[in-house]
Amino acid sequence: MSAHPPDPYVPVTSVAETIARMEAIDAVTPPDDGLACFSRMYLEVTCEVNNELGQRFYADQVLTTMLDVEFANLYFDAVGAADKPATAPLAWRPLVEQRAETGIEPIQFALAGMNANINHDLPPAVVGTCTDLATPPTAGAHLADHQKVDRLLDTAEQSIRQSFESVLELELDLRLKTADNIVASRIINSCRDLARRNALLPCQLRHSAVARELLLDRLATSVALASRLLLVAV
Repeated sequence: MSAHPPDPYVPVTSVAETIARMEAIDAVTPPDDGLACFSRMYLEVTCEVNNELGQRFYADQVLTTMLDVEFANLYFDAVGAADKPATAPLAWRPLVEQRAETGIEPIQFALAGMNANINHDLPPAVVGTCTDLATPPTAGAHLADHQKVDRLLDTAEQSIRQSFESVLELELDLRLKTADNIVASRIINSCRDLARRNALLPCQLRHSAVARELLLDRLATSVALASRLLLVAV
């Protein structure tokens, strides 16, 4: 079955459209599909971001909204290539190619999606959003808002991970949750911090298209390699 809704792909332009697109993907994708394993997690986090936007939780509501949409459209590019893996963005290709493989745990698919989403898609999403708004990534309250999203992910990570676990795994997870949560939160935050630093480099290279493309190609290659290691069958 196709991993994307039958309507022709067009970029979303709002957080509401982003959520609707993710729900449409979820509705037509088998639960054990590798893309679905990540998409369910992404949908939950996006709904939380939308709730916080509604409460005016972020200092820069416009930038956070635009970043969320631009970020999601990069993922939808990967979903749009689900039936033709060779055309998928390089960073997403391992997950797209192996999404139906047996012997790979759902949590592995989810982690591979997080790897591509955070470590590859976040830098160009930050660059694109900041370019559109004519503001550098280091300006104003951007860092503070970035850290607010980190805290949201810290809160969501435990319940999301447990949704992939069996009864036995869940019991073990509950016993080890304090140490495990600290490690998981540090990994997520470290990935986001690294991605944010990576976003500064393309901005600094904005006057050299060749150097910027070489940097992004190298980033995509390293992220794809990490995903292949994450998707080794158990």
